Amino acid sequence: MSALLELDEVEARYGPITALHGVSLAVEEGSIVAVLGANGAGKTTTLRAISNTVRRSGDVRFAGKPLGARGPEEVARLGIAHVPEGRGTFSELTVWENLRLGAYTRHDSFKADADRVLDYFPWLDDRRNQEAGTLSGGEQQMLALARAFVQRPKLLLLDEPSLGLAPVLVTEIFRIIRELNEREGLTVLVVEQNAHLALQAATTAYVLEVGRVALSGPSDELQQNESVRRSYLGY
Repeated sequence: MSALLELDEVEARYGPITALHGVSLAVEEGSIVAVLGANGAGKTTTLRAISNTVRRSGDVRFAGKPLGARGPEEVARLGIAHVPEGRGTFSELTVWENLRLGAYTRHDSFKADADRVLDYFPWLDDRRNQEAGTLSGGEQQMLALARAFVQRPKLLLLDEPSLGLAPVLVTEIFRIIRELNEREGLTVLVVEQNAHLALQAATTAYVLEVGRVALSGPSDELQQNESVRRSYLGY
């Protein structure tokens, strides 16, 4: 496998505050990579640096080419879908209208993608005319994931998909993520505080501390790392 995404010495700022201090990481095509860390470690900012929704410097390369100063919409058109923390669904639009928005970067038929999405999220068909804002938190998270999948991304950026959800829903979301990866070959970079699930799903993981990569390696090795176990796994 080759690296679909590469970050080299990426720094990011919010006004005068530097949030990332030279972050470097690689995401191989067809893999699931997890980014772990405490609140304020720079996890969300790393995803924002990739989708170019924060001021950044350093080199970000996608499919072998620099992203440069491309805006978020242009980044999306290249094949990077970003599901932000808090889901980002349009509450006053219906479920189906939200899904159709996922195809806004393309000009071909929506029907084939809708059929593919329903294969993973069959409940969406029964809820297609329901306003997204009336869905439960878990259903909104799944809708956000489904909408990103409609985009036919090469790379999916997921920010805290488990946030505020019941454990059974979190398990289901990660099951779908693994299935999308295995069946569709979807490459996933997931930011997650639930280190147990993230390390079980991912092949590789990075641990951020105050805007820097503190540890990285295969997920099974990090699960045995004493520092990771004490800080994030609780044993």
